[in-house]
Amino acid sequence: MASQMQFAYRTQKEIGVTDAVPVYLPLPGFVKPEGNLRCCVYSPCGRYLSWVSNEQVSIVDASVGHVLTTIVAPNVYDVAFSPRGTYVSTWERPAKDENGDATKNLKIWRTVDDAVDGAEKQPIGRFVQKSQTGWNLQYTSDEKYCARIVTNEVQFYASDDLTTVWNKLRVEGVADFAVAPGQSYNVAVFVPERKGQPATVKVFNVPQFNSPISQKTFFKGDKVQLKWNSLGTSLIVLAQTEVDKTNKSYYGETTLYLLSANGSLDARITLDKEGPIHDVSWSPTGKEFGVIYGYMPAKTTIFNHRAVASHSFPLGPRNTLIFSPTGRFALVAGFGNLAGQIDVYDLEKDYKKVCTIESGNPSVCQWSPDSRFIMTATTSPRLRVDNGVKLWHVGGGIMYHEDMVELYNVSWRPCPVENLPRADPLHPLPTPHESALKYLGTVKTPSKPVGAYRPPGARGMSTPLHFRREDEGGAAHVMSHGAANIGPNGFGRARRQVPGADLLESGARAVPGAAPAQVPGAAGDEGLSKTALKNKKKRNNKKTKEGEEGTNGANGAGGLAPPTHEHGPHSGNEGRSPERRGNHQNHQNHQRNHTRSRSRHAAHGGNNPGRTRSNTHNLNQNGYGSPGPAHQINTQQQQQQQQSPAVADALLSPGNQNPASKKLRGLQKKIRAIEDLEMRLASGEKLEDTQMKKIATKATVLKELDGIEKDPHAG
Repeated sequence: MASQMQFAYRTQKEIGVTDAVPVYLPLPGFVKPEGNLRCCVYSPCGRYLSWVSNEQVSIVDASVGHVLTTIVAPNVYDVAFSPRGTYVSTWERPAKDENGDATKNLKIWRTVDDAVDGAEKQPIGRFVQKSQTGWNLQYTSDEKYCARIVTNEVQFYASDDLTTVWNKLRVEGVADFAVAPGQSYNVAVFVPERKGQPATVKVFNVPQFNSPISQKTFFKGDKVQLKWNSLGTSLIVLAQTEVDKTNKSYYGETTLYLLSANGSLDARITLDKEGPIHDVSWSPTGKEFGVIYGYMPAKTTIFNHRAVASHSFPLGPRNTLIFSPTGRFALVAGFGNLAGQIDVYDLEKDYKKVCTIESGNPSVCQWSPDSRFIMTATTSPRLRVDNGVKLWHVGGGIMYHEDMVELYNVSWRPCPVENLPRADPLHPLPTPHESALKYLGTVKTPSKPVGAYRPPGARGMSTPLHFRREDEGGAAHVMSHGAANIGPNGFGRARRQVPGADLLESGARAVPGAAPAQVPGAAGDEGLSKTALKNKKKRNNKKTKEGEEGTNGANGAGGLAPPTHEHGPHSGNEGRSPERRGNHQNHQNHQRNHTRSRSRHAAHGGNNPGRTRSNTHNLNQNGYGSPGPAHQINTQQQQQQQQSPAVADALLSPGNQNPASKKLRGLQKKIRAIEDLEMRLASGEKLEDTQMKKIATKATVLKELDGIEKDPHAG
């Protein structure tokens, strides 16, 4: 007797069946077919295994591997079974007969019949089915009825008589339908948006098609996925649009609705994180379901059958949710363009996390029927390298590994849960196969995660909040949808807003011309070495000292010089506004006019015989006219003392292209380099001969630097 834990696979050259735990050996009675093999599938009941070749369809007993029957049907590309394995369906590529009519390419056969030995097997039903999507008939759980969709209606047949339509559900514009499992005969139909009318999902009880027992209308529904629970009492509708008009996603908008079969509930499921819906899945118990939604890192939430959230797992890059067949465990994974991590949670132990599996880059992930093992496989054509099968224990350890060449598909043999022994899936831990131990020996364990590239100036510092993922403490993802970022003043980006940096406090503003305020952490001192900190402190002290000396020199010169003129190029009046300069000048003109009037009065009524130009001396005192020799010398000395610090500052300005300015900056650069070498030498570092010679030139460079600062025009 074969093991109940069995899986079948199809590669480029063969189809194989392997008994899993505990033997991990090929099925003894199965002869591997070879050649051009198109598909390989188990029946839902687990009794049969079928594969397709160019000429025929073969059906074998999955327990022992013996061929039960063959169906001569060329050009078959797909095959499927009814729920209990009584019927098998085949789909051929669409073609036309001699009259130009479409051939009936969908055929229904009895899996095992009482035909005469040697007689060719005949189908019990034939239909025209152009599309391979949703090509098979949908059966009720007891296989009493089956249904297929045609234009504007869903046709129902008795499963044992496919030549006559048993009943019809007439729905204008119907695009999809789903027959419910369980004991109740319910069917859900979907009508997309049309001519401004909203999309509709209606639930009918078979065969009472006069009025729906539950329905929901909504917009943004070009196509849907209809997901019944295992009991057939609740329906999840995952609606999706072809185009997202808000430009949030390339793949359209997704919304989620929940309907009850008895009409007591029809509501939209509200999700508390913005973004697409990655996956939704019912638990096998039929009493709860899980949803993965939101921009990455996505959020995973478990809801009860009334759409009330009962638990949320931590945020993470995940897009796949699979419940174990027993309903005890939930598998939350990130496949496709994600890293392939699998988190396993125990729903019966307060949603405790059991393990995290690093599965690589699988394209297939399935639970074993007894919920003890997880199968992952990398298949072609999605990825043509590293193809193979891995079996993991639910506790996280690898049990089996097999490399294959161009693996196309692999699947567990189905087995009803009631036929499996009741045992704890976590204990005892089975013994791994030797292939698993060999695989672990080839896996390289990373010593340390490299992480993202960081420029030298940002190393040793924490990642800014703007660049952190939401599950690492960063801000939630917000879509701008192509709109401009408007700041609080209404004009573009907010002021002092640097991407990736924390916003400055409202009072921390820089004053033009003043020393910048030292904001803690802004200079990035925590990322500097001890030597760099010493050099930085030394340069700051030197700049402060030079600034104090310049200030003292200017104050001393001002105390010995005569009072400054209130007009002229160095009057100190240049910074005033035109109005203030104008008022001051009017006041001086008023004084001059008053002096002239007194002079005229003295000329006519006083001792002076004629008109006296006595206001000439007053004009000289006020800065007009020709000053005297002594006054002219003092003025020149004052101007030279005032100009010397200004000239030095002008030489150090970045935009100055004066040769003396370039030479001054070059000398200062040499001094800084020599000081760095001296610090390295003092710390005990061994320097090269050229570096020692450079330190010896410090006195010469300082002398040359002093000469330029004293006489800037000499260079």
